[in-house]
Amino acid sequence: MIARKGNEPEAERAEAYNQEGLQAYADWNIEKAVDRLHAAIRLNPDQSDYHLNLAKALARAGDFDQALRALAEFIRLEPQSEVAERFVQLFASGLDEVETTLTEKMTQAAMPIELIGAAMQMWLEYRIAVGREPLIVRKPETWAAGLDYTVRKVNLRQVTQKEIGALYGVSGPTLRDRFESLVAALDVMPCDYRYFVGDQNPLDKLVEAAELLEQLENRFREM
Repeated sequence: MIARKGNEPEAERAEAYNQEGLQAYADWNIEKAVDRLHAAIRLNPDQSDYHLNLAKALARAGDFDQALRALAEFIRLEPQSEVAERFVQLFASGLDEVETTLTEKMTQAAMPIELIGAAMQMWLEYRIAVGREPLIVRKPETWAAGLDYTVRKVNLRQVTQKEIGALYGVSGPTLRDRFESLVAALDVMPCDYRYFVGDQNPLDKLVEAAELLEQLENRFREM
């Protein structure tokens, strides 16, 4: 439970929780982020940004059902928002142009269905993560190429920008721009657990090594 702070007006306390949630989101403390943003919403449920921020945190946690619920609240509060239409599209049952292109090209390149699914998940999370920022999709091939390239890099598959560019018909600078946008918004790392589809993630070994090092340090310092 989060303790209430003195006699501060509820709106101020709500904003304080929102800022704590955003910082926790940036620090990858997702459980804390979700907790603080829920607290902000309880105090000020009509602040649409809090629902949008909660959706971003839930999407990063992989809880897309709850993320869409939070987006539904945002849309209810701001039905005429410039980004509302983009979020409404997330509730559609069919594929959008980027997803259609991505599926066709990755299948053509004989990529496994799990990798295609990871790229689709990346696109879903990205559309939520950019929040109010404009997302222009004039040529779906550019975003599909960026997703394909990024998810292959995450999964340590050998591929060049030239190969992806030729597959999707996009230039090198455009592909790099899409790649950098995805990595920045989603904070993507090599072997990222959200998008890694192999049986054994190399990051597991790093975690095990860190835990072993901590154990050795503790033993070394024992008196």
